[in-house]
Amino acid sequence: MKRTLGVCYYPEHWPEGQWTEDAALMVKTGLSWVRIGEFAWSRLEPAPDNLQLDWLDRAIDVLGSAGLKVILGTPTATPPRWMADKHPDMFALDEEGRMRGFGSRRHYCFSHEGYLSESRRITEILAKRYGANPHIAAWQTDNEYGCHDTTLSYSDAAKHAFRDWLAQKYQSPDALNRAWGNVFWSMEYDSFDQIDLPNLTVTEPNPSHALAFRRFSSDQVVRFNREQAAIIRAHTDAPIIHNYMGRITDFDHFDVGADLDIASWDSYPLGFLEDRMEDGPQHKRAYAQQGDPDFQAFHHDLYRTVGRGRWWIMEQQPGPVNWAPVNPAPLPGMCRLWAWEAFAHGAETVCYFRWRQAPFAQEQMHAGLLRPDSAPAPALAEAAQVAQEIAQIPDVSTAKAKVALIFDYASAWAWDVQPQGRSFDYFRLVFEVYRGLRKLGLDIDILPPDTRDLSDYKLVLASGLLTLPEPLQKALQSFKGVALIGPRSNSKTAELTIPTPLPPNLPGLEATVTHVETFREDMPRAVAKGGTIRHWFEHIETTAQILEQTAEGEPLLIGAGPLRYVAGWLEETALARILQITCAELGLETIPLPDGLRLRRTATHRFAFNYSAAPVAFDGKTLEPTEVYWTELS
Repeated sequence: MKRTLGVCYYPEHWPEGQWTEDAALMVKTGLSWVRIGEFAWSRLEPAPDNLQLDWLDRAIDVLGSAGLKVILGTPTATPPRWMADKHPDMFALDEEGRMRGFGSRRHYCFSHEGYLSESRRITEILAKRYGANPHIAAWQTDNEYGCHDTTLSYSDAAKHAFRDWLAQKYQSPDALNRAWGNVFWSMEYDSFDQIDLPNLTVTEPNPSHALAFRRFSSDQVVRFNREQAAIIRAHTDAPIIHNYMGRITDFDHFDVGADLDIASWDSYPLGFLEDRMEDGPQHKRAYAQQGDPDFQAFHHDLYRTVGRGRWWIMEQQPGPVNWAPVNPAPLPGMCRLWAWEAFAHGAETVCYFRWRQAPFAQEQMHAGLLRPDSAPAPALAEAAQVAQEIAQIPDVSTAKAKVALIFDYASAWAWDVQPQGRSFDYFRLVFEVYRGLRKLGLDIDILPPDTRDLSDYKLVLASGLLTLPEPLQKALQSFKGVALIGPRSNSKTAELTIPTPLPPNLPGLEATVTHVETFREDMPRAVAKGGTIRHWFEHIETTAQILEQTAEGEPLLIGAGPLRYVAGWLEETALARILQITCAELGLETIPLPDGLRLRRTATHRFAFNYSAAPVAFDGKTLEPTEVYWTELS
């Protein structure tokens, strides 16, 4: 499949006479796709039922006639002011009960039936009008579900919908009371109408209650998206996409993706490094203008699975953003590197955000491919270079990895509800394992927790998995490779209660977690063979083989045949050793890489990416900062 480039464009921001010139320059740059419309509701319908779509007709015609394929977004992430007047209770409330009102974006509650109806209506209008338009080659639902902490809402609409959801799930208050253990602290209910949302309690709410609310909230996002997708699909065969945001775990992306054709995500490497990564100042200084070497790749591999093999980047950072604690410019060459890294991980399309920097409103300091005066910004030349280079490698189709990592959104919710220590974060735990694998030059597939077939893999890892679903347990029983499970895996029921038999309760592995400790960042525990454990440690009674232990002689890594269990959160040194030993046992080649260098293999090529700000030596060659190097596989 040929890889392509695109851009996000806002014709409603610019004089109509400029559209033709913009479209011509997009094509000259080598762009194939242009996304429009996702924030334009106030111009599409400036007053209730006053549709003004002629300008959108003309914009689509101008862009399409220039040879661009249009991605049309539904505008439901930005309901106009009149919508708030019509539905004054449509807003989400935060955990403290404060309204999250009009004046920015994503100002709606997923549970509000009136707004859901309005979203269906505008989606139907657009789908009927443009579903057969030959220039519309793809559709995007809404924009960045969950961004700005907008998945959870504590509104009256959410409360009533949650009660209905509970009634359908549990059928009776008695069943709910038993499942949640509500005999504790006299929290029992006689009616579903007595159940409030798990906020504004004197101390922490029942964790089972809180996790149920997180599951409900995810289901509301799935429902909202499914309604739009079904409407669009009734009028077009064009693929339907959503653009997820980095490190948003408040809803299940696998569930949302089941109703779509392509997954995409919005990649802002420099913003994410500063805004949502816990690494210390030394790491952030080293990668301030390049981004973390593994954060983008993790999401590439995740969304390749969410999209069942089809995925894009819908928004790629082109320069400084406006929303992170600090907003540096990328090093020259990074916009090219980010695009090629995405293609090497299987992306079909990379779209830059945005075409021209806006001179007004909230994102006026966010760079584009053009400056506000329409002069080229630095990333324009890099995009043009990538467009020229794509022709040199006509097929960079991804290849199956031999290593798989399980990722589970429900586990992220569970450990957010009950971290048992302020340092415990599910995403961070899984990401550190992913980073450890990448530092050894390995390719990784990320799989959902209900995976049924592991036969393509030699090594499977599942860290922090709340429960092991039955399909995964069956797959593990017939698995011929090595499964590295833990820590904190299969440790609770789906209701977030302690199961019996006690964890980890893995078939064929005689082991019981007797108790758990969490400890301070500055008090790690030593591992006998080197390295330390951080944050989390499980004391285990076992008759299984002890493969690693703490300096005090406590079991740390135990095994029975292909099944291994890790009882602690491993820091980098201990993790690297255990991964190298395990890979050697399986005949998986590892290549300990220089700092900042990462590899990715496709079906035909091996790519090397230098995220370092300094040259690195690899494969008999010196790679300069931001260099991308590829060789054909024999």
